[in-house]
Amino acid sequence: MAAPPASADAPRQASPLPAAGDGPNRPEGKTETACEDRNAESLDRLLPTVGAGRSPRKRTTSQCKSEPPLLRTSKRTIYTAGRPPWYNEHGTQSKEAFAIGLGGGSASGKTTVARMIIEALDVPWVVLLSMDSFYKVLTRQQQEQAAHNNFNFDHPDAFDFDLIISTLKKLKQGKSVKVPIYDFTTHSRKKDWKTLYGANVIIFEGIMAFADKTLLELLDMKIFVDTDSDIRLVRRLRRDISERGRDIEGVIKQYNKFVKPAFDQYIQPTMRVADIVVPRGSGNTVAIDLIVQHVHSQLEERELSVRAALASAHQCHPLPRTLSVLKSTPQVRGMHTIIRDKETSRDEFIFYSKRLMRLLIEHALSFLPFQDCVVQTPQGQDYAGKCYAGKQITGVSILRAGETMEPALRAVCKDVRIGTILIQTNQLTGEPELHYLRLPKDISDDHVILMDCTVSTGAAAMMAVRVLLDHDVPEDKIFLLSLLMAEMGVHSVAYAFPRVRIITTAVDKRVNDLFRIIPGIGNFGDRYFGTDAVPDGSDEEEGGSAG
Repeated sequence: MAAPPASADAPRQASPLPAAGDGPNRPEGKTETACEDRNAESLDRLLPTVGAGRSPRKRTTSQCKSEPPLLRTSKRTIYTAGRPPWYNEHGTQSKEAFAIGLGGGSASGKTTVARMIIEALDVPWVVLLSMDSFYKVLTRQQQEQAAHNNFNFDHPDAFDFDLIISTLKKLKQGKSVKVPIYDFTTHSRKKDWKTLYGANVIIFEGIMAFADKTLLELLDMKIFVDTDSDIRLVRRLRRDISERGRDIEGVIKQYNKFVKPAFDQYIQPTMRVADIVVPRGSGNTVAIDLIVQHVHSQLEERELSVRAALASAHQCHPLPRTLSVLKSTPQVRGMHTIIRDKETSRDEFIFYSKRLMRLLIEHALSFLPFQDCVVQTPQGQDYAGKCYAGKQITGVSILRAGETMEPALRAVCKDVRIGTILIQTNQLTGEPELHYLRLPKDISDDHVILMDCTVSTGAAAMMAVRVLLDHDVPEDKIFLLSLLMAEMGVHSVAYAFPRVRIITTAVDKRVNDLFRIIPGIGNFGDRYFGTDAVPDGSDEEEGGSAG
């Protein structure tokens, strides 16, 4: 898998969150004493040795808004911002993400099991969703109770199940979702949200993961992590003493008052709805191996072959009305002659490509909505003109060749916002894969100019359009711009998304057996950036992109 492009936001370890059901009643300050240290050390001896040599347990959380979309495990980094095609040649969703529910008591090892599943799956795109994020906002009276350790955070009423269900539904449907960030100090939600998008597998973990009937119906596999109550209590004691400065008496009091009764009444009974019960938690590697095998079999059944379908679908129709081709003047024809010539130097290729890009973008802007307006000239006269009727214009480039069009867009659109999408062809399957994306905030309100220099089958363009739709950009506000397109790509995009405006400087008739445009322009990215040609079998136009 290709690493995402360098960005201003360097990857950072996701911030740890307390475990679901841990009862986020925490003291204002942390005071460690020698006695507490000895208590913690004595508790270490009570814990069984599980997974010797494994690094200490760390919380794995979904990415924050300001962080690259990834999960970190002890072995590797897993990017969560994409996946192989999740739609068919019609542009509609044909498979949902596979959702795994992980339930069990507080400190039973749910997160550790989730991490082990993620590592063993070896699937690039996994989202981990925790119930920790969905505690309800407390009233003033409830906040006072929480401050004195008298509010029950281990009760179903403490969670916002409506928000959990709507979030999981959208995530399974491939939509972008916003997950609240809960502040366990103030017992309230922060103004910022975490954005999750795109996954083959969703792992949802929490003490009440199986406590709602509607939520259960969304889970494709339900796993209950069954750990001995003494072990769970010892883990809580060790954590609260060593990490939160509490004494044994206080921890046991809270455990007896809230945690244990909630487990007996609400959590343990849900074991009967689980498909798999994992005794001993992360120590049961046999059970985890069986889980991973089942998930792999389910994913294999959901694999799609979008590109092959595009090659045989919708190709006998006339070119769509949503297509606009720049008028083929002698100037435009002359520039095409230069950039198509294999003998053209790189400097000339770049120069004339930039000229074409500028003309293309100027042409595309004429399709934006304009409204009448009147201004006064320096001579004091009224002039009846036009002004842009939208909110804002955002450019989104499909990396890597699409980014070469960004300077031309910036030159004609003042203060334009820019987003990027990285789509590449999997050399084993031949299918496009979404590897990375960064889109501006509130892009759903904008007219979006989607840029890719060449489009052959339309596989990459369709995936990029699908990404924008999943982020709630209206279809009729998307403008696909390309210097050169094949008729196959035009048909594919127009059939799947009939309200997307397609704008190009030329359309070639054919695509060969390697899905390269004929007569074509060559590998645009390699010619522009001066890089070596890509191996046979990869796409012509994007230096490994999906075309």
